[in-house]
Formats: sequence, C-alpha cells, structure tokens
Amino acid sequence: MPSAAKLVAALGLAILAFIVSGMIPPLFEEDKNFGIFVYVNVVVGILVGWIVIGRRAGRGMISAVNVGLTGPVVLVFWALFIQSCNEMVRIAMRNRYDGAFEALISIFEIGAEWALLMMTIPIWTTLLVGGVLTGIAAEHASRHWR
Repeated sequence: MPSAAKLVAALGLAILAFIVSGMIPPLFEEDKNFGIFVYVNVVVGILVGWIVIGRRAGRGMISAVNVGLTGPVVLVFWALFIQSCNEMVRIAMRNRYDGAFEALISIFEIGAEWALLMMTIPIWTTLLVGGVLTGIAAEHASRHWR
C-alpha cells in the first residue's frame, strides 16, 4: 500500500545513492567505464527506501534511527551485488572464465574487492548520516501525512 512515508524514504535513499555514487568513481582507475552505474544505484535506492525504510516507518523515533542505519547497509549490499553481477557479465563476454562456476565465484570476489575500496570514512559517514536523516524524514511523513 503506497504511503507518504514510503515515498519519502524512497526519495531519500535515491538521493543518498546518487550522492554516494558520485563519491565512488575517484576510488577506481581512471580508465574505468561506469556506464549506468549511477542509474542502477538510484533505482536500488528507491526500492530499498520503499521496502526497507518506508515499510517500517511509524514505529517511533528510535525505530526510525535504527531503520535509517539499516537502510544504507542494505542499499550497499544490493548495489554491490548487482554491480558485481554486471561486471562479471562484462568480463564473461570477453571469455575470461573457464566455466560457469568460476564466473559465479567471481561475483563475490569482485564484490569483496569493491567493498574494500568503498571502506572510507567519507563514504560511510555520508551513508549513515543520510540514512538516519531519511529514517527520521520517513517517520515524520508517517506521523503527519496518512
């Protein structure tokens, strides 16, 4: 059921995903082509905001802060998984894998490598502060717009 809290949470995490997606390319090599990286992350942000944060709004401020801390972690997990799958397919199209099992394992290797690159204080501070603000905004929307 659509609600204002879900809409606010989806918009909040979409904006957060957009901001953090702009912080990530400088961490990689200069010749890396990111393609639709930002767009995919924004869509993941919309879905995670709607499903994770928006669904749990209306349970009080402590819950809003907790869900606001959970949302960005879920966002990073799914975005890393989707982007790792995309990278694996790109590499597989160049016939770099000996078999399907090696390609599947490389999804997790790529994700782990990129997660280590993302482990910077500015990125995680932005994620956690933005998530808490999104959780509080969704709680506020839940209380005032039914």
